[in-house]
Parts: sequence; structure tokens; C-alpha cells
Amino acid sequence: MRKFLSKNKVTQAQKGKTPMDAALRYLSSRARSVREVERYLDEQQYGEYEIQQVVDRLTELGYLNDANYADEFVRTRLNTKPISRGHLKTQLLAHELPADIIDEALSKITAEQEFENTLAVAQKHFAQLESYPEKERNERLYRRLLGRGFSHDNIMRAIRCLNEGSNNA
Repeated sequence: MRKFLSKNKVTQAQKGKTPMDAALRYLSSRARSVREVERYLDEQQYGEYEIQQVVDRLTELGYLNDANYADEFVRTRLNTKPISRGHLKTQLLAHELPADIIDEALSKITAEQEFENTLAVAQKHFAQLESYPEKERNERLYRRLLGRGFSHDNIMRAIRCLNEGSNNA
């Protein structure tokens, strides 16, 4: 008896594509974590053994490195949009990176950098809230920054800096 495969059921392997080709194509658009590549290849219906071989080889070649990925992720996120350590941790966890690698990447953010990020976000929102009375502006600014994961101490310090600057202007 002959089996018929619907078009949707044809696996990548049956199309003549190797798991290495699929992984390289997946990595060509941007860096990925090891787990992201494993999941992608699994979705493409490659076998567990094939997936592990490809991941090992890509790691050996330097195309997959979770520690470098986490460091680069943190660096680019902070350069494009200042966010808190807490939000960075949440984003890194979404990429299913190991906890020790996440902690190592986040440990490179100094307390002063964290404050500078808080201040940068505070300045943006401070300008939007200038029409409000000082007390209400400060409360709204505090809630926005807290919602973005910044610490109470850094928020209060940033608000003090901004209020002192606007009173001197």
C-alpha cells in the first residue's frame, strides 16, 4: 500500500534540505540562542540526534555561543532603548538562556549605568509631563519608571535631578 503525504506534511529532510542548511539560514538574519536554534530545527521536524550534531558543530565553529549572545543582546538593547536590569532579564529569559549566563551578562551593568538609563527614560517622560503640576508630574513619572522595572532609589534620584534642573531653568 502506498502512503500519500499532503503538501503540509512533507518534512524539510524529504525536501532534500539538511539540518545544517536550515540552521544556517535561520542564523543568517540575526544571532540566536542555542535553544532557539534547537526549537527551530525541531519545528522543521529534524531528529533529535541531527539537531544535537548541528548545534555542536555550530558551537564549535563559533556561530552559537549563548554567553556572547547574552552580552551582545544586553549591549544593543541598552544602546537602542534604555531599560532596567529587570526587563533585560525578562527578555533574556524569553530567549531561554541559562540563568548563569543571564546573571553574568547583567552583572556587567554597573549601578551608575543603571542610574543613567533611569535618568534617560525619566528625561523623555519628564518633557511629556511638563504641563502637569510638580506633584502630579512626579507621581506619574514615578509610576512610568516603576512600570519599566527601575528601582525606587534610582527613580527618586532621577526625579530629584530633573526637578532641580527645571527649577534652575
